[in-house]
Amino acid sequence: QVQLVESGGGLVQAGGSLRLSCAASGSIFSINAMGWYRQAPGKQRELVATVTSGGTTNYADSVKGRFTISRDNVKNTVYLQMNSLKPEDTAVYYCNAQKPLHFVTYNYWGQGTQVTVSS
Repeated sequence: QVQLVESGGGLVQAGGSLRLSCAASGSIFSINAMGWYRQAPGKQRELVATVTSGGTTNYADSVKGRFTISRDNVKNTVYLQMNSLKPEDTAVYYCNAQKPLHFVTYNYWGQGTQVTVSS
């Protein structure tokens, strides 16, 4: 099992910045991709950004140029630096870790952290 603990959410005005952190613990050996997803009220959960163990990143078009994902493999922590925040970024942000095992990829999720951007 992998445990993910998020921190760093909060309330910020439009144009402001926040930094989310997600620390992984437990059976972290062979974790491949880690990333962030978000879910706004009444909407489906969507990908925000991911980073592989090798450092390859992927971003949703809506956050490119504003958000930066990074990963510290020593601390087993993934970060999401969010700049130029917009009200439409308001959502619960979830940390995700993917771990392949016997040709199956297992997904682990954090409890979520609320990000609210006021206009």
